[in-house]
Amino acid sequence: MNTKLTLRMDEAIVRKAKIEAKRRGKSVSRMVAEFIEAIGSRPESEMLLPPTTASLLGILKGHKVSEDGYKEHLREKYL
Repeated sequence: MNTKLTLRMDEAIVRKAKIEAKRRGKSVSRMVAEFIEAIGSRPESEMLLPPTTASLLGILKGHKVSEDGYKEHLREKYL
């Protein structure tokens, strides 16, 4: 069941949203619904992290990382 929702936004944002919706072949309502669905489906731990940090989550899984290795990397990079 669809329910009407009224949002108040700056006119410039509304114009941009309508242009983007047309480009994607969707309604602004559909884009807002997809956005809300997307943010609701992320694990809570990712929602607390900044986007860049969240995208790196798990990237080193299975790799052995140590402080000594990091220090060696810095010495090679900057000396």
